[in-house]
Amino acid sequence: MKKRVSFKMFLKPGCEKEYEKRHSEIWPELKALLKESGVSDYTIYWDKDTNILFAHQTVSESAGSQDLGTSEIVKKWWNYMADIMETNPDNSPISIPLKEVFHLE
Repeated sequence: MKKRVSFKMFLKPGCEKEYEKRHSEIWPELKALLKESGVSDYTIYWDKDTNILFAHQTVSESAGSQDLGTSEIVKKWWNYMADIMETNPDNSPISIPLKEVFHLE
C-alpha cells in the first residue's frame, strides 16, 4: 500500500547552494537504500524566505526516509549534512511531519 508523506526541515542561513550541491551528488548507495526501502517520488523544496525545506515522498511501507536512521549509510549522510541543517543530538535532521489536508489526483 502506497502512502504520501510530507515533512519540513530547517536549513541554516547561507547554506542553500551547498545543500543543493550535496543533493545533486547524492551517494548512489543512499539512493539505492531509499528505493529498496520503498521511498519514491521524493522531492524537497526550499522556501527562501524562511529557510524551511519542505519534503514530500511516496512510501510503500509505513516508514519513510526519516525512519531509516538505523542504517549506517543514513547515519553517515546525517553527519555529512549536520553542518548545514538544524539537527537533533544524533545529527538526524529536525523533521516535523505535516498533516495532509487536501489532495487532488
